[in-house]
Amino acid sequence: MTKRLRARRRLAGLPADRYATTDKGRIIRRTAAVEAPALSGLVRATLSRRGLLLGSAAAAVALSLPGERAAAAETSVGFPELKRVMDDHDRIAAGYDRKVLIRWGDKVLPDAPEFDPANLTAAAAARQFGTNNDLLVYLPLPIGSGRSDHGLLFVNHEYPNPQLMWPGLTEDDAGAKMTEAQVAVTMAAIGCSVIEVKDDGAGWQVVAGSRYARRISPATPMRISGPAAGHPLMRTAADPEGRTVLGTFDNCNGGVTPWGTVLSCEEGFDGWFGGDPAKTEHAALLARYGADKEEDGYGWGRFHDRFHYEREPNEAHRFDWVVEIDPYDPEAQPVKRTALGRFTHENASCVVAPDGRVVVYMADDHDFDYLYKFVSARPWNPQDRAANRDLLDEGTLHVARFNADLTLDWLPLVQGEGKLTAENGFANPGDLAIKTRLAADLVGATPMDAPEGFSVNPVTGRLYVALTENEDIAPDQVNAANPRAPNPEGHLLELTPPAADGRIDHAAARYGWDIFILCGDPAKPEARARYHPATSADGWFTDPDNIAFDPDGRMYVCTDGPPDAGFNDALYVLDTDGPGRALPKLFYSPPRGSECSGPCFTPDGRTLFLSVQHPGEDSETLDAVTTRWPDFRDGVPPRPAVIVIRKADGGPIGT
Repeated sequence: MTKRLRARRRLAGLPADRYATTDKGRIIRRTAAVEAPALSGLVRATLSRRGLLLGSAAAAVALSLPGERAAAAETSVGFPELKRVMDDHDRIAAGYDRKVLIRWGDKVLPDAPEFDPANLTAAAAARQFGTNNDLLVYLPLPIGSGRSDHGLLFVNHEYPNPQLMWPGLTEDDAGAKMTEAQVAVTMAAIGCSVIEVKDDGAGWQVVAGSRYARRISPATPMRISGPAAGHPLMRTAADPEGRTVLGTFDNCNGGVTPWGTVLSCEEGFDGWFGGDPAKTEHAALLARYGADKEEDGYGWGRFHDRFHYEREPNEAHRFDWVVEIDPYDPEAQPVKRTALGRFTHENASCVVAPDGRVVVYMADDHDFDYLYKFVSARPWNPQDRAANRDLLDEGTLHVARFNADLTLDWLPLVQGEGKLTAENGFANPGDLAIKTRLAADLVGATPMDAPEGFSVNPVTGRLYVALTENEDIAPDQVNAANPRAPNPEGHLLELTPPAADGRIDHAAARYGWDIFILCGDPAKPEARARYHPATSADGWFTDPDNIAFDPDGRMYVCTDGPPDAGFNDALYVLDTDGPGRALPKLFYSPPRGSECSGPCFTPDGRTLFLSVQHPGEDSETLDAVTTRWPDFRDGVPPRPAVIVIRKADGGPIGT
């Protein structure tokens, strides 16, 4: 979710019995929060614990503290750091090349027309590369080959920017002014794309006419599986059985399963529906999920009854899910896996527990919402891909509670146990799946500062969580894991599952945790930022969003918000262990108004695919754009795109 969208949603989705809004618009918590240690004490306790975990004196200088001597800037990150920019072009560190692979409007299906920005049509958009690409997943061809020069690229397309598609529209008035034909274009231009890509020795190219090429949109039929399938709240006039839904939208990040399917995450339905949710029988549930009659930003409800709260009150319940898609089979129907819970899904990172069960880590990207993990009921089958087809329909969903003693408890959300009973609105497992946020409220999960990226380091097995920001958290709302009020810059947490015999147990009920980075400008004491003391004036960042790791375990952090600080969003690289722990270096800066997202690597770590989302989104109208990246041609709007990053000498990225 972009920071602009988050600001529009800031007051939505909070339970009225726990939060209230002051006359100045600040969100306050009605009940007392867990008392957090003073910031300096918390950081020092964290450092002490890290020293015990790593057994390294270097760990003790991982975060800078007032009055402590800076450590030497030793790091595995080898490129010369990029200088900060606020530019209409993109920039990359010296020694690296970047190439545009595919842009909004380029061909995906063989019969797609050429991009014509003066004549956008839904028929063309349904066959072209969509707008505002986010998640990227590289899948080798053939399946299971591990090849790094030939594969499929799966791409999410999160949302449209109508003000950058047609003259005369602004971000604020597009929903009310767009014609039916324009609304149809916005619907066709989002969802997902599958393309085939190959490095033929002359660089990466999209393979034309690929049999794998596919576009998925809000009109694509999808199966509803798991405990919510057939539930009364999932039934509509068009689908009286509640088992088939048309499409997906607001697809943000996601993940990839061990058997090579993609988990595409729906990150909210609020903003896509018209009408007044308060006038429906599900007003309280819709409000907890952010529904607001003022948020019809795309005008869909003006022309489609299913996107109007009052005309089809159950349709909204059919979104905010994780969608499993098989890129290797273009005929396979996408499936909404309701056992993974319903909330504003930012991601779905998969890892395998020692007993073979699959664990999916997920973050609910709203202020004061939660972190989740799902543990499958049975192990996956590496020898039989088809046997894993419905593996994610059975298992246990958990929500995180952070304790002040630097432990974390995963609280199971099981219908019929504890407070999750019929008396509290959970009469069956489908109720729990559809009302996941309400279940998490009841069991006492820890409210978080807008959690987004949630990824596992493939080398160490530790998890890292990006908390993007929370400007509305008050001093009496802080907790051990969210220690600043307000928190406009965000922070990163590190979670440590237990290990036995050298095997990390991601299915365990209790983890350790600590604060990895407190974002902001370390030169400003009021920011209370914490990094490695050798962090440069170009290396610190704010608003962490997507997190990825290269095969050697270096962390890549995409930001979502720094234009407020006078420089572009960017991609930073850092170590999570050793002398360079928590020492970020600026690597890539996309053009004005954009963020980079969805970083993903080929298995050999020598190619990095990266999304450039919403370039020029800071423009008021199409007639006054702040950039025309990447074409820079009159009459051609800024175009979201996927870029390919390679090291000039062909070596691994990041070194």
